[in-house]
This record gives sequence, structure tokens and C-alpha cells, in this order.
Amino acid sequence: MRKYEGIFIFQPEDSLFTKGKEIVTSEFEKAGIKVNKEKDMGNRELAYEIKDQQRGHYMFYALDAEPESLIPLRKSLKLKTEVLKHMIFRGDE
Repeated sequence: MRKYEGIFIFQPEDSLFTKGKEIVTSEFEKAGIKVNKEKDMGNRELAYEIKDQQRGHYMFYALDAEPESLIPLRKSLKLKTEVLKHMIFRGDE
């Protein structure tokens, strides 16, 4: 397993943020990804509009995952309306 870090931007409304966070957690479990650290970075203004939103709720995740498990995860998260944007990148070893 390799170490990864991810930034996720959710819808800013509390109910949609909670639902989006639950969706991401269940997607992690389905893909066999272990969450080592989770940090709520709060509601922030976006640099540019995403899906008609000017604000987003940011979350940081430190993950342990197999590289091949990230491909289906990324594809499924693109279809979720609660997740405005996400980026997963290789973390420090």
C-alpha cells in the first residue's frame, strides 16, 4: 500500500456536505482504502465557480491505498453531485 493525500471540495450546505462526506467514506471502504487522517478545512470561497457554486466545504484526507484502487474511485466521484471537485496525489513515505 502507498500513502496518498486528497483534497475534496463538497457542496457548502450542511446537509449536502454531510451526505457527500458519507458517500466518500463509503467509496473509500468499497475500494479498500484506509483513512489515516481526516481534517475539516471549513467553508471557503472558490477561486472560480464550480457547478454553479462560489463556495465549497474543504476536507483533507491522508490515505493508504493500492494505486489501482484509485482509478474506479476517481471515476465514481466525478458523478457525485455532492462532490464539487477532488484531487488525490502521492503523499510522503
